[in-house]
Parts: sequence; C-alpha cells; structure tokens
Amino acid sequence: MGQYFDNEKLPSKMVKTEPFVLGKKFIFYTDNGVFSKDGLDFGSRLLLESIPLEEVGGKVLDMGCGYGVFGIILNKVASCTVDMVDVNLRALHLCEINIKENHCNNINVFESNVYERINDKYDVIVTNPPIRAGKKVVYDIVMNAKDHLNNDGKLFVVIRKEQGAKSLIVDLKKLYTVEVLNKKKGFFIIKCCL
Repeated sequence: MGQYFDNEKLPSKMVKTEPFVLGKKFIFYTDNGVFSKDGLDFGSRLLLESIPLEEVGGKVLDMGCGYGVFGIILNKVASCTVDMVDVNLRALHLCEINIKENHCNNINVFESNVYERINDKYDVIVTNPPIRAGKKVVYDIVMNAKDHLNNDGKLFVVIRKEQGAKSLIVDLKKLYTVEVLNKKKGFFIIKCCL
C-alpha cells in the first residue's frame, strides 16, 4: 500500500484522547501513523451525530476502522455487534486497546484490505474512507459495500466536498438510493440504501 499504511517505521507515540460524543465520554488511544492521531476529527464526529441511531442495529461493519471510533461508539450507544477492519496493523492494535478501555462487548477486529477478508453480510456499514489511499480504494469501499449489505442494509459515508463528494454522490446513485443526511463545513454525510 505504501505511504499512509506503511507506518511500521514511524516511532510510536501514543496519545490518550477523551471525546464526549452522543452524550457519552469515550477513551481513545491514538498514535503516529493512524488517521486523526490528535483525536476525533470533525467529519467522523459529524457522521456519528448525523446517523439516525434507530437505524443502527444488528450487525455493523466499521470499514477502515482506524483506531476504532465508529465501531466502539456505535457498539456502546446502539448495542450492536460490530466487525472492525483495516489494513493498518497499528490501527488494529489500538482498536484492541480502545475496546478494553471502553468496556465493549461483541466487537471483532481483524485485518482486511477493503472487503478481501469479509465473508459476512451486514445491516450497516459505516466508513470515513481513506482519501489518501486514492480514489480506487475509496470507490472500492463505497461501491462494493452493496455486496456485503443485507437486503435492507445501509451504508453511511462521510466525505468532503473538495475530495469529490458531489461526483461520488452521482456515482452512488447508480447503485443505491442516496440521501445526504447533513452538510457542514464542506463535509457531506451520505446514507445509501439498497
């Protein structure tokens, strides 16, 4: 993968963050070489605050989970079973730490390059796709989510306007029923249904 995912050479410098999200305080350890190492980013927070929580349940996939923000928070506030996947091994190690810190149950963490090792179907897939990995990876995540959703499943995505949100929405509409749930500071929160 190179660059963003090639973080084994970066020195570790773990940082403890304590965001307050959806009425609860969480603990997340972050590190060099993972997205948003300084704490919960605006786009991820906006996605979490925009998702209709009554639509989140059953089995959830946190695709490109980073250090585990979506999976852990949704597990705690929506009592769902979660699979969290990433190609970044340091991120997956942080997920394991953060699951314990937040006393989560029913979360499975494993390495997968996009959907390579995904064998299940999900009620919800949530992602803040890794823009730095390139358009091909982003499109692989969002366009191929349909093959891993149950019949009434939903995909929730956050993407910035300057990173191609409008053209992505046009392309998503070829495969899904698309709704923009929120727009703020250039971030689009997109809901896709089969």
